[in-house]
Amino acid sequence: MNAAAPVGWTRAADAGLTFRRITDADLPFLARVYASTRAEELAAAAMTDAQKAAFLEQQFRGQHAHYQKYYPKADWLVTMHSGDDIGRLYIERWPSQHRIIDIAFLPEHRGQGLGDALLRDLMDEASACGKAVSIHVEKFNPAMRLYRRLGFITEEDKGVYDLMRWTA
Repeated sequence: MNAAAPVGWTRAADAGLTFRRITDADLPFLARVYASTRAEELAAAAMTDAQKAAFLEQQFRGQHAHYQKYYPKADWLVTMHSGDDIGRLYIERWPSQHRIIDIAFLPEHRGQGLGDALLRDLMDEASACGKAVSIHVEKFNPAMRLYRRLGFITEEDKGVYDLMRWTA
């Protein structure tokens, strides 16, 4: 899956998104994407920039190891736009549902409809298989509005996260 949207992901392709499988060489980029999702949360933390960077690196490594262990059959993708790496998409397709493990874009690529296009393609793919789509979303995540607008509902309150589900 290099430099093309998967078959059927027409909205993502029309939006200029392409995808490639992650490699170990992508870990610094993926860590930067992760850190960008935590920047606002850590802005007020009583830590030096070096402490924040070390904390974020530790958190990223832990999250990455957790994801690799608990979602062994997932597609681990770097999302690209116009040839530039702009985000990540991790998805595992289970017999009962498609689980979006993580979807994130660098800040300068948020709010442009790219996530909407990609999510709608993922929803269409799952619907064609008769499956739901689920994702854990942090309660303060600004993308929560997008998920709700697309018809995702909170299935379970998991504390910091909501387990959200979309069903055709």
